[in-house]
Amino acid sequence: MDVRRLAKRFWGMLGVYIQLYNQYITSYMSHTTIQITDQTRERLARLKTYVRGTYDEILNSLLDLVPSGDDEGEYTDEFKASILRSLGDIKHGRTYSAEDVRKRLGIKA
Repeated sequence: MDVRRLAKRFWGMLGVYIQLYNQYITSYMSHTTIQITDQTRERLARLKTYVRGTYDEILNSLLDLVPSGDDEGEYTDEFKASILRSLGDIKHGRTYSAEDVRKRLGIKA
């Protein structure tokens, strides 16, 4: 078998392999695009537990940190989102102390 025929056969087989691989990947996991800044992507990348870890795994790990409920029942998605917003407010100093609220409302302690 000459080199040209061998190369043609190789590239043909490689093409079939790539098609099968792409079909497997697309049937295994659907993909979507989200808009994040480069800084956010870099922060997420630093959270990878191994080199080939996916952003999907990182995001699911982070979402698992949000409590799903308590002894009174399951939290709604809206309530879970409000927990995350509240934690962000606390972290960034967007809160008022009880004393500040009393002063603003004119309540004496």
